[in-house]
Amino acid sequence: MKTTDALFSNVLRAGIATLLAFSPIAAQADTLSEVAGRYAIQPSSRVGFTVSQVGGGGITGNFKKFSGTFALNKSDISQSMINFTLYPESVSTGQARIESFLRSDAVFDSANYPTITFKSTQITQTSADTAEVAGILTARGKSSPASFQANLSDHGKNSITFHVQGKVMRSRYGMDVGTPIYSNVVQFDMTIRGQRS
Repeated sequence: MKTTDALFSNVLRAGIATLLAFSPIAAQADTLSEVAGRYAIQPSSRVGFTVSQVGGGGITGNFKKFSGTFALNKSDISQSMINFTLYPESVSTGQARIESFLRSDAVFDSANYPTITFKSTQITQTSADTAEVAGILTARGKSSPASFQANLSDHGKNSITFHVQGKVMRSRYGMDVGTPIYSNVVQFDMTIRGQRS
């Protein structure tokens, strides 16, 4: 009986140790220690968007040109920062007529406002590998708060990949042409790859 009790006790201790090793706290510490640092956003990233339409369909596309940096603070994720710039002239939908309309002064007015920028103001870690990123989005000379959800999907010694999603109200930036036939909400779905710099 004593042998059985001792064996059970050892198995129980080993099980608890295993659970602790894979707990969010342990994973968080390990993940942050591995990915902390400053990164440059890579051209291989993807910045996709969708604007839905009443009755189905809508506009789906992506931006081919963008740049930016982010810095992840190991000891306090809230002290991290993100600066991101995209160039609306590079919008791509696979339909030349729609692309020209989006670049025109009815929407992006890319001739007068060649960039759209996002600068983080607060980053809140929501789990071991997710965070909410709040900041200020500026388009067509208008600035408004915006937030995105980021999920760490892959990382190596000097590289990192996030899946980022968020919704932006285009009326806040004077780009609400076509509503309510076309949704006022732009849904972003992005794969952001960073290289340690």
